[in-house]
Amino acid sequence: MVKPDLGNIILVSLVFVLLNGVPLIQGALMAGFHFYFLKRLLGRAPEFADLFKGFNFFIPTLVASLVIGVFVFAGTLLCIIPGLVVAAMYKFTYLFIIDKRMDFWPAMQASHAVTRNDYFGFTMFLLLNALINLLGALCCIVGLLVTIPITFAAITIAYQELVGFDPQTPDRIA
Repeated sequence: MVKPDLGNIILVSLVFVLLNGVPLIQGALMAGFHFYFLKRLLGRAPEFADLFKGFNFFIPTLVASLVIGVFVFAGTLLCIIPGLVVAAMYKFTYLFIIDKRMDFWPAMQASHAVTRNDYFGFTMFLLLNALINLLGALCCIVGLLVTIPITFAAITIAYQELVGFDPQTPDRIA
């Protein structure tokens, strides 16, 4: 899913990494990156500008990123593993926001409902994604421009297989 459009994906990743440090926009950027892969999965041609489609859902993605951050931090304080489980529970939140047009809390609840039956499996999935990105970082940081999209693609594919996309989503967001 990443290889056929590698040049464009590396450009999207570079902009994502550079803008990710800007306060309060991480959620919108994550939603936009998922939207990029959502379009690809639905057989549509993704564009560079799709990275910014998450800003159409700025308030829900902002509040979701803040609430998830607080929950993960609180879980991590309890002994790292609860923080990882909480992060895995809410991994699909941004996809629910853009695909099903949910507000932040229903999207978080829906993500939790999807992961509820296999906390261990989804936590391992999250750790595997983290290890992939660690390998990218070990490749002189430049490898992250390939591994970050791989992890976003993996999460988007998992969402498609577990929940399924509304085929009208790209038309509604465009």
